[in-house]
Amino acid sequence: MLSSPLVVQIPPSMQMTDEQFFDFCQVNRDLRIERNQFGEISIMSPTGSETGNRNFNLAGQLYVWTEKDGTGICFDSSTGFKLSTGADRSPDACWIKLERWNALSPEQQQRFAPICPDFVVELRSPSDNLKPLKEKMEEYMREPGVQLGLLIDRKHRRVYIYRRGVLEECLENPATVSGESVLSGFVLNLNKVW
Repeated sequence: MLSSPLVVQIPPSMQMTDEQFFDFCQVNRDLRIERNQFGEISIMSPTGSETGNRNFNLAGQLYVWTEKDGTGICFDSSTGFKLSTGADRSPDACWIKLERWNALSPEQQQRFAPICPDFVVELRSPSDNLKPLKEKMEEYMREPGVQLGLLIDRKHRRVYIYRRGVLEECLENPATVSGESVLSGFVLNLNKVW
């Protein structure tokens, strides 16, 4: 497994269109692939089993709340989104209000949807460097529509909370984290994530 993402730089004359990048990701399904706003492609190996289990638990908690709440739709870590900068990103878990999701065409919904979720979560793997994850969270927070983000650092038992237009907040070893007004009533139990 790669200990950090492999970054592939593509010459401007060879940049992939959105359709070509989508197809590239589809034929390389075993890899986690993202593209930044400059066209650089990051290839990440699949997560380790323990991190995969913790991420599944996180996504499961979000799913259960989403089904009860009914105001939005949630996605797992294999979902790609086209950001306004041109970057293609895949949060570890995320949620979008139904009215925003339903405003997209069926064709847009089937590919990497051109939307940034209202709520994004990134879970730090043991091999992940914290700085690029923080930069990714800051990138999300500059996007239209995003309201709340969580960066969960299992290694140091910290949760970095990102809110639109506000400096990040760091919680030390919290047992739970609220979805605040964005996901009203959602409380993430971190004892199942640590």
